[in-house]
Amino acid sequence: MAGFAEATTIRDGEVDLDPQWTVSGRPHGGYLLAVLARAAVSGQHPDPLSASAVYLSPPDVGPAAVSVERLREGRTASQVRARLIQKDRTCVEALFTIGHLTDGQREQRWVEGPPPEVRPMQGLYRTPVQPPGSEVTVNMLDIVDQRIDWEGVGEHPGDLRGWLGLPDGEHWDPISLLYAADAFPPATFSLGTTGWVPTLELTAYVRGVPAPGPLRVRQRARMLSDSLVDQVCEIWDAADRVVVQATQLAAYRMPQNTA
Repeated sequence: MAGFAEATTIRDGEVDLDPQWTVSGRPHGGYLLAVLARAAVSGQHPDPLSASAVYLSPPDVGPAAVSVERLREGRTASQVRARLIQKDRTCVEALFTIGHLTDGQREQRWVEGPPPEVRPMQGLYRTPVQPPGSEVTVNMLDIVDQRIDWEGVGEHPGDLRGWLGLPDGEHWDPISLLYAADAFPPATFSLGTTGWVPTLELTAYVRGVPAPGPLRVRQRARMLSDSLVDQVCEIWDAADRVVVQATQLAAYRMPQNTA
C-alpha cells in the first residue's frame, strides 16, 4: 500500500501507476493530475497554482511515461505542459501554472461565503470501497477517509458535502489537493444516477497550503443534460480557509427506465 506522495513519485520520467489509487481498476483522474503536477513543478516553483487537464484515454495501472514541456519561465510563475503516455498513446494532457505558495499563507481578503454546514466528521460513516447503490469499486477508499453528510442531500439536491483525509495521517499539500478536487463522488449521485461519471476536463485553482487535518468538501452540479454534467468543487482546510476550487465537465448516462 503506497501513501499518496510515494504513489505519485516520478523516477527518470516514469511513474508506476498504483492499483490502490483506482476506481474499478482504472487510475483515478485526480490522482493522474497530481502525478503530472509532481512532474511539472520545479525547485524555483514547487507548487501548482492552476491546472487544466483533458482525459483522452484511460491508462492501465503499471508503468507510464511522463513528458514535460516548459512553455514559459517567469520569476513568480511559470507555465508547463505535461502528458501521461502509455503504450504510445497520450492518456492525459495538462497545462499548469506553477509558483510558490508560502507556508505563511497568502491573505484571503474576501471570500464569497463561509464554509458550508456539514455534520462533524466523527458523526459520519466512512464511505466503503463499494458504496451502496453504486456500480463501481472505489479501491482508493481502502485508505482514503471519505465521509459524506448524506442527511444534508435532501436539503440540497445536486450538492454533496463532507470530509476527506489522507491515509496514516499524511498531510495534504498543494499537489495532493489536485487529487482532492476530484475525489468526491459525482454530485449526480443525489439526482438519481448510478455508476461513476467519467471526467472529460478538469480545471483547478490551488489557493493555499492546507493546515494539518481533514478537508471540508462541497461538490455540486450546476447543469445536467442527458449526456453531460458540469460540477463545481470547493474545499476548505481545517482552519476554514479555501485551499482549492475546481470545475469539471463529465460524461453522464441517464438511468435506464425499468418501468
